[in-house]
Amino acid sequence: MKAPRVTLDQWRTLQAVVDNGGFAQAAEILHRSQSSVSYTVARMQEQLGVPLLRIDGRKAVLTDAGDVLLRRSRQLVNQASQLEHLAHHMEQGWEAEVRLVVDAAYPNTKLVRALTAFMPQSRGCRVRLREEVLSGTEDVLREGTADVAISGLNIPGFLGSELSSVEFIAVAHPDHPLHKLQRQLSFLDLQTHMQVVIRDSGRLQPRDVGWLGAEHRWTVASLATAASFVSNGLGFAWLPRHIIERELKDGQLLPLPLDQGGTRNPSFYLYTDKEKPLGPATQILIELIKGFDAAPLNTSFAAPQPTN
Repeated sequence: MKAPRVTLDQWRTLQAVVDNGGFAQAAEILHRSQSSVSYTVARMQEQLGVPLLRIDGRKAVLTDAGDVLLRRSRQLVNQASQLEHLAHHMEQGWEAEVRLVVDAAYPNTKLVRALTAFMPQSRGCRVRLREEVLSGTEDVLREGTADVAISGLNIPGFLGSELSSVEFIAVAHPDHPLHKLQRQLSFLDLQTHMQVVIRDSGRLQPRDVGWLGAEHRWTVASLATAASFVSNGLGFAWLPRHIIERELKDGQLLPLPLDQGGTRNPSFYLYTDKEKPLGPATQILIELIKGFDAAPLNTSFAAPQPTN
């Protein structure tokens, strides 16, 4: 790819001429001589091979080609300015990226609200979001490829900040044989029926959390797939209420009438990479996650704006 012949400074000069109504006005804004501004634009047109401006009376007016190129150049100049701002913030210790890994059972609604609030405070810092299941979150944290982790497991060797709990409900389709028993169910009743289990995405020490030990089971990769299976009568499962609210409301799923263990309420925890000091963007994101996790869904929360 050839190097650009026209510089960002030349595009900025053309923008100043158009936005301020002429060469003299642009020269005053740019603190340059009028002849310098005129030469810069003339040189641009020569390099590009197309006329960008025409003189209408005493005013410089864009040609059709100039109008198209100027609109595209505004994006280019704006992106360059953003890069410069990002470099400045990085020089001050501001991170270019925060790596966040989240257990798939954690409510998306809370996470989306936190990330939405983070965007205007991010100063160009990106968030790299990764979803895992069960011990997969722990693996990513231990590998040092996550700055922040949200997990429903107690991870040994890490101090976690406790977040809210997530309610898991034992459910099956209304026509499932377990519901047709029309009585309170026991552990033995469940063992003879197909259970849908979420595969642990961890590689080091994968776990079968919630599996009852029966030979009959479907093992799936995601909570969404598990909900789809169970909603269509393919077994029973413990699923997060926030994921199956619509199916419960529509009657596609019914809670199983278990004598014990029909609901589970594991607490979730927020962990950070203990080998790496937290940067300002990471700290802001953490406070937002904690705030929105604790806040009712009909209220707002905003972390304090960072000082420059």
